[in-house]
Amino acid sequence: MTLSLRPYQRAAIEALYDYFSASSGNPLVVMPTGTGKSLCIAGFTREAIAAYGDTRVLILTHVKELIQQNFLALLRAWPEAPAGIYSAGLSRRDIHAQILFAGIQSIHRHARQVQRCDLVLIDEAHLRGRGDSGMYRSFLTQLNEINAGLLKVVGFTATPYRLDSGMLHEGKDRLFTDIAFQVPVLDMIQQGYLCPVVPKQTETQLDVGGVGTRGGEFIAKDLEAAVDRDEVTRAAVAEIVQHGEGRGSWLVFCSGVAHARHVRDAVRDHGISAETVTGDTPGPERDGILQAFKAGRLRYVTNANVLTTGFDAPGVDLIALLRPTKSVGLYVQMVGRGTRLAEGKDDCLVLDFAGNTARHGPIDTVDGGKKEPAGDGEAPIKVCPECQTINHASARRCIECDHEFPPPVVKVAPQAASNALLSTQIQAAWCDVTGITYARHEKPGKPASLRVTYECGLARHSEWVCFEHTGFPRDKAVGWWRRRAGNLLPPATVDAALELLDQLRRPIAIQVRPAGQYTEIAAARFV
Repeated sequence: MTLSLRPYQRAAIEALYDYFSASSGNPLVVMPTGTGKSLCIAGFTREAIAAYGDTRVLILTHVKELIQQNFLALLRAWPEAPAGIYSAGLSRRDIHAQILFAGIQSIHRHARQVQRCDLVLIDEAHLRGRGDSGMYRSFLTQLNEINAGLLKVVGFTATPYRLDSGMLHEGKDRLFTDIAFQVPVLDMIQQGYLCPVVPKQTETQLDVGGVGTRGGEFIAKDLEAAVDRDEVTRAAVAEIVQHGEGRGSWLVFCSGVAHARHVRDAVRDHGISAETVTGDTPGPERDGILQAFKAGRLRYVTNANVLTTGFDAPGVDLIALLRPTKSVGLYVQMVGRGTRLAEGKDDCLVLDFAGNTARHGPIDTVDGGKKEPAGDGEAPIKVCPECQTINHASARRCIECDHEFPPPVVKVAPQAASNALLSTQIQAAWCDVTGITYARHEKPGKPASLRVTYECGLARHSEWVCFEHTGFPRDKAVGWWRRRAGNLLPPATVDAALELLDQLRRPIAIQVRPAGQYTEIAAARFV
């Protein structure tokens, strides 16, 4: 049987073939939430068994919902698949199935019962720690020994990083060694495979001032104590109700169990059906609530720390973030609950009361490759907007092209930038130009550059034009010149440029946009 795969799903499987033909490591497949990792896992498993009939595959994850979801995805695509489940939560222990979907909590002590295994696929791979000596690490180590060191392990995730350890495939004692395939979330949205997420600035904002940090994340009990305030909760809920008119399924992420219940109660006061799911919710009750929510019989669900991964409710068209986090992965996973496609759904509205978009930026440009700092402060690096060279955070000028970084306090349109969920939503600000000055800029050991300073009322914005550099900085300088000088040949030196300034068109306005905590000139408008 041939599975019907989307082009990027087919590409992911081909990338795994290419990887294993050249490497013996444990690769990662990175696919955004809602792009069909379950079908990709099913396709790869089916083809592995078609190629080698006695291949044994183990698919591991952490919650029963995902176990069942992946199992059913395989059976829909391949009804006669020799598959079984090993999960205490699902009351099944099909330990000898050729394709075994298992919960790590149930199976981690039973490697010797599993015995022969060729391939282990780990779904939601970011939920196991790098260098972890716990369940995944000990189970896979023992299983690999049983199988003479020939075990192959593949991780699937939408977020290949963790708050405490950075990228999953980097660093000492990591389980995963490489990223074999990755598809960007913005590409999936633009190609119509995912639903757009739309931000709306909220009037209510949670105050986390004074909340301590431990392990790079807000201390849970202190966070809940800071944000679980009745007047704030009621103000936020009033905004959710206002913006949610005409939207069908509202999912709210809260900062703790008590907070989730208080938010639920405030929603009920508006006459709207609402329930809460937490880690304390009994299994049958939780299943009933989520089934009603997915079916559209229940409009509003609040939760605390349980629906951030593996929860599939395509109809969700409003997400409210009442859970501040310093974790890039958690932020992306929460927003990702709204990106699935559904009939009658055009987009998903995201109301961020927690300041997460301002804290981390658009979900398609987040940096999960570094550990979160223990406290707030300037990042240890910054990237030059002129030549993309990485500089230390303390640098005032770029070490490569001599671009002078503006003072950190100078920001343009912070509200628009902080509210953007996708990089395409960041709005640059147009500023009228009242004056321009040009100057040669020198730095020992580096080629000279032309510093152009635009006066925009009381504000000043500068850019550096690198005629004497090579590569990208030179190409950018040539483009800058041609927009101002037409067919006049671009000069080779800064001195030559200074002699020709009277022949340049002068912009009447420039477009300035935030670039991290700095700014960059994005465009110029001429008469």
